[in-house]
Amino acid sequence: MGDIFQTLIFVIIGIILISLGYFLFFGPPSPFYPLLPWNKKKIHSGKPGDPQVCPVCSMKMLKGDLIKTIAQTSGEYSTDRIVHIKGCYSCLENGLPRKCPICRTKLTVDDYLISRMFERKFQKNHIHVLGCNLCRKR
Repeated sequence: MGDIFQTLIFVIIGIILISLGYFLFFGPPSPFYPLLPWNKKKIHSGKPGDPQVCPVCSMKMLKGDLIKTIAQTSGEYSTDRIVHIKGCYSCLENGLPRKCPICRTKLTVDDYLISRMFERKFQKNHIHVLGCNLCRKR
């Protein structure tokens, strides 16, 4: 009776240790978690005017992704600003195809979109894309 009870205790401890090791090496607190093949970012495309979509490469952005912009200062009483949109991390660093949503020309990494940002007090800011630096010169 003592041997069966002792074996059962060792089996339970073994199962607990294996599950703890699996969680530490393959779970979210693991440093290897982002490198695992099933945790890669899935790239979804969208339309350039949709919310949470990069206007330069048309890729659906995940939570926490940011778009690199340069906002010009506006007048004292103005509610809108001129903004230069460089793009998101995917199109700047990963080399995704970039194009202007207005004239459909291919953009290099140095090109940017020119847009107006309307600042609102109690809502999110609204951005209206006017074109790229190439088509706005014409």
